[in-house]
Amino acid sequence: MQLLLLAVGQRLPAWADEATADLVKRFPPDLPLVLKTAKAEPRTTGKTAAQMMAAEAQRLQDATPKGARRVVLDERGERQTSVQLAERLERWKADGRDVVLYMGGPDGLAAELKDAADEKLRLSDLTLPHALARVLLVEALYRAWSITAGHPYHRE
Repeated sequence: MQLLLLAVGQRLPAWADEATADLVKRFPPDLPLVLKTAKAEPRTTGKTAAQMMAAEAQRLQDATPKGARRVVLDERGERQTSVQLAERLERWKADGRDVVLYMGGPDGLAAELKDAADEKLRLSDLTLPHALARVLLVEALYRAWSITAGHPYHRE
C-alpha cells in the first residue's frame, strides 16, 4: 500500500517544498507517501470556477491509480484527532488498497470529485493557505504512522 497525495498547484514557496520533502522522506519503505501535483487551471481564461474545478478534477482523476481508495480534503469533511487518523490509517493498511488524498486548488475540488470519494477529511476548521495545508497534511499522516508504529514522534 502507498499513500498518494494528489494536489492541485505546482508552485509552492520554498519553505513548504522543503518541509514537505523532509516529512516525505521520513515515511517507512512499507508505507511510502508519494506527492504528485496537477496543474491549476489558469484563472485568466474567463472560465467559471466550476469549469476550472472540473478541468482540475479531470487531471486528478487521470493520475489516480485504478482501485485506489479516494479521500478528499474538504472543509465539510470529518474531523479527526491524530489518534483517530492513526486508527483510520490502520484500517487503510488492512484494506491493502493504495490511498489517494485529493487536495484542491484555489477554488477547492469539483463537486463530482467530492461525491465520488470514499471518504472526506478536514484538516482544520480554519481556512488555510494551500502551502500550509499541504505541509500540515503530510505531517498529520506522518504523525499517524508514528502512532501506529509506536515511534516516539507523537507524545500524549
